[in-house]
Amino acid sequence: MINYSSNIFVAGHKGLVGSAICRKLKTSGYVNIITASKKKLDLRDQKKVINFLKLKKPDFIFIAAAKVGGILSNLKNKADFITENLQIQTNLIHGAYLCGIKDIIFLGSSCVYPKNCKQPIKEDYLLSGKLEGTNDAYAIAKIAGIKMCQSYNEQYRTNYKCLMPTNTFGPNDNYDSINSHFFPALIKKIHGLKNKKKTITLWGNGRSKREVIHVDDLADACVFFMKKKTKQFLINIGTGRDYTIKFYLELIAKIVLGNKKIKILYDSSKPNGVPRKVMDISLAKRYGWKSKISLKSSILSTYKSYLKELK
Repeated sequence: MINYSSNIFVAGHKGLVGSAICRKLKTSGYVNIITASKKKLDLRDQKKVINFLKLKKPDFIFIAAAKVGGILSNLKNKADFITENLQIQTNLIHGAYLCGIKDIIFLGSSCVYPKNCKQPIKEDYLLSGKLEGTNDAYAIAKIAGIKMCQSYNEQYRTNYKCLMPTNTFGPNDNYDSINSHFFPALIKKIHGLKNKKKTITLWGNGRSKREVIHVDDLADACVFFMKKKTKQFLINIGTGRDYTIKFYLELIAKIVLGNKKIKILYDSSKPNGVPRKVMDISLAKRYGWKSKISLKSSILSTYKSYLKELK
């Protein structure tokens, strides 16, 4: 059973989700948080991962480490996305089993679900249809991680849980022009309009709908389910509310630019991605968890953290 003195390894502690999990653990009173930089531990190297786990002896592992990126990066680097993610999660999951570690939380993504499945998306829809082509390599790697956790639970009676978050944003996000996801990309683009002509170009038609969640909400869910006994091992994490890309752009613009009007151009040569994606979060709610941070306050805090990064 996890307690405040348990050894907890957060893989990927410098990333968006991993850093938020570390913050949540520290503020919750957990004192033995184990981390390792890429220079100290290459998670793609199975031997090094197993030796690290044997040495540090964690009681619990959060697998927040992954190779991630936006549509363009996923399209151009499919081999890297599938290979590196398979290596990272396989080494950690199998290494945990070999070292007798019974408790893991594996972070997946809403992109593991079929492109055209019913909305809102239930956990049961996994592997029920064709994936979105722009990020299928990444999604397949994550699906393999889910099935690994399920298989180890069934064969070895481990307690490996898989949380599937919706689009996540917040402090310590990636604002790279090529590798960022749509939400930080919008924040960066709109901030760039402060002293320029108020014209912005969106990929596709702007009508695709997305659900987003603040990373601190996700971290809260991770720690909550770390302590929670559950019958199901696969659990969606989100807000249960989705809006169009155009809506998000206009809301961010209002927060960043005030009442100044902007002109939106649409690049129809670029993909829209999945037409709609909103999670069914009824299972998480039945276990007693729900998101707490409002969309407006999430955007405001994220924008403030972005401004700090620019200094």
